[in-house]
Amino acid sequence: MNAGTGHRPRERNRAWGTSRDLAMGVRFAFAGGREGWFRAAMTAVGVGLGVALLLLTTAIPNALAVRHERDVARADYTYVFGHPLKAGEKTFVIADIDTPYRGDDIRGRMVQREGAKAPVPPGLTTYPAPGEMAVSPALKRLLGSPDGALLRARLPYRITATIAESGLTGSQELAYYAGSADLADHIHPPDVARIDHFGSPRSPDAESDPVLMLLVLVVFVVLLMPVAVFVAAAVRFGGERRDRRLAALRLVGADGRMVRRIAAGEAMAGALLGLVLGGGFFLIGRQLMGSVEAFGISVFPSYLNPSPALALLVAILVPAAAVLVTMFTLRGVVIEPLGVVRTAKPARRRLWWRLLLPVAGLAALYPMVGQGRNGGGFNQYLVTGGVLLLLVGITALLPWVVERVVGRLGQGAVAWQLAVRRLQLSSGTAARMVNGIAVAVAGAIALQMVFAGVEADYTKPTGNDLNRAQMSVQVPDGVPVSKVARAMTATKGVRKVVSIADGEAGDRAEDPQRTATVSVGDCASLREIAALPSCHDGDAFVVKGSDSDSETTKLLTAGEKHGRTLYLDPAYSGDDDGPASRWTVPAKLKQAQTREDPTGYKRGGFLLTPGALPAGASTAVRGVVYLSIDSAVPDVHEHVINTAVRIDPLMLAGTLTARELNSKFASIRTGLLVGAAAVLALIGASLLVGQLEQLRERKKLLSVLVAFGTRRRTLSLSVLWQTAIPIGLGLLLAGVVGLALGSVLLKMVGSTVRVDWLGVLAMTGFGAAVVLAVTLLSLPPLLRLMRPDGLRTE
Repeated sequence: MNAGTGHRPRERNRAWGTSRDLAMGVRFAFAGGREGWFRAAMTAVGVGLGVALLLLTTAIPNALAVRHERDVARADYTYVFGHPLKAGEKTFVIADIDTPYRGDDIRGRMVQREGAKAPVPPGLTTYPAPGEMAVSPALKRLLGSPDGALLRARLPYRITATIAESGLTGSQELAYYAGSADLADHIHPPDVARIDHFGSPRSPDAESDPVLMLLVLVVFVVLLMPVAVFVAAAVRFGGERRDRRLAALRLVGADGRMVRRIAAGEAMAGALLGLVLGGGFFLIGRQLMGSVEAFGISVFPSYLNPSPALALLVAILVPAAAVLVTMFTLRGVVIEPLGVVRTAKPARRRLWWRLLLPVAGLAALYPMVGQGRNGGGFNQYLVTGGVLLLLVGITALLPWVVERVVGRLGQGAVAWQLAVRRLQLSSGTAARMVNGIAVAVAGAIALQMVFAGVEADYTKPTGNDLNRAQMSVQVPDGVPVSKVARAMTATKGVRKVVSIADGEAGDRAEDPQRTATVSVGDCASLREIAALPSCHDGDAFVVKGSDSDSETTKLLTAGEKHGRTLYLDPAYSGDDDGPASRWTVPAKLKQAQTREDPTGYKRGGFLLTPGALPAGASTAVRGVVYLSIDSAVPDVHEHVINTAVRIDPLMLAGTLTARELNSKFASIRTGLLVGAAAVLALIGASLLVGQLEQLRERKKLLSVLVAFGTRRRTLSLSVLWQTAIPIGLGLLLAGVVGLALGSVLLKMVGSTVRVDWLGVLAMTGFGAAVVLAVTLLSLPPLLRLMRPDGLRTE
């Protein structure tokens, strides 16, 4: 019985001793004088930066969800899902008048309230009156600035209200609602429609794309992994000075285990202080992110609320990681009463277990090779584990690579020899400094390969011929296309105008059995859509060669029995307004061969010059104007859009593009760019903190070298070499691992493995640029440390 219970006091004493040693380490961190405070502060800043980014990252899902909810709540395209509405107590008319301005998209809506119970747009308390508008705060600032002069001419409304946060998806969104008195007279879905509520109806969730889900998963892993690496590195700031202080504890009777626990407590104190600073950095970053826009994305600070569970997980893991990392790093350090055995030649690092990590990562990903998007969803646990193991493998392999390479470096200039000798003595510290940048670059290279490899699957050609036209203008009903063409011809920067008005001709005025397209334009414009034998005003042509036109010949054949009379704008139901215009087909109808228009469309049917169009039939056709512009003219696009809006506010003018990118794919890529920018900022800040800490560790050494006559230029170059050599090796290793990971991911999605060497060099160059910027920023402190008075000591 005594033997059985005798272990309990011993276990309690051991637990009490461990807690006491950890508490002593915490006390040393805050009561150890300037040295202890400085180390704790350096650790706290490094950890705090990582914690802030982790909290911001955990808040991203909530921010995206809120943005989506706001966008759905204000949706105004619900008329697509139902029958046309009659005017009533709850109806209102709304028109989509979105417009671009100098590369930014402006969400515009024109509204007319019809009933007293019509819902108010989200973010507003009342409808704007005719001639007035409600604007977002960002648009209000833009209109009030000198840069908004051309936009003010496009929006000639008086600002009477500001759209509240509930009606916007981001703090920097440009949006407005303009009032109208006669919008109901121009209803033409989908551009102008009558609806009775805002918000999108619930619809079955579309089947998710496995490739896009894989990209999202890999993006999160790649962005978070460098943050974790930096947090682990931050708790080791000032390690050499700390270990020398711990040697003094051996003189007063502490054993090896005790000093390691004290060191862990000191690291935990810095980590806990880092949690506090990280919370402060997060709140500051949260507010700053509410006032900036990156790649067209902005949020309100209220969106960035991290999940409580994830925030609690960060608060637990960071101090725990500080203790574990410290205990792990001290396993090979012998702390004796008379010093720290660190400068002796260390045991050579072994390679075999370091290779196990990337091999295990490849093994986890291999079962999904060739699965593609038709094989169902990718196993998210295998994907996460495989990518993590490959990236962690960099942190394990890099110290071995640096040790082997610098061990073989030899003679050179004095600066080179100083740098090489320093790296040979502390290659692990040098590798630890660049682990984060290497992991980030490897992940960026892999993702860049995947995005480049699958982009073709999410990009479709528009068919637009940008050599013939660069802009198009959709002319609304009731506006003569000839008026628009004349105005555009007089617009600054417009070189050529092609105007076509399209309509429909049928064999009956109501419910026709056969129909054909009718296109109206002057001879120069008609030659852009067909090859004409000769053309004069008053001519009419029948078009041959269109694969989509099979009714024109039948119409002409049937027309011979009915006097060759066709009806322009025939009615298909009793709801259609206005009678159809009669058109008698000329006896001598010329023939024309179809040709692709600037958008790649081949027309069939009939071509009419303005003189051949029956009187009063101008409302039966709807026009489009294609423009060739001089891109060298400043703001030529804005001048064209201003001309269009001046003629009719509902007129839509847009820029033609050669290719169209899938919106979800573009959003994921934008998210990667935003996240990568934040991670690079963290990498730069953490590298700078680590560099300053390393310089401070070598303060006396630098002072001794200066006192013996070493030139400052030589010392500055040595510091540069100490950074450049491990960075070069890290980037080289990152390139190899990144190419391997990218190739495997491309094989998984079923795409051909192609290496975009320009993209690989760009990713590597970004990493090198961050390091170069950090090195330049560390030169002023270095010059201050290189003074003989640094030899003074107490």
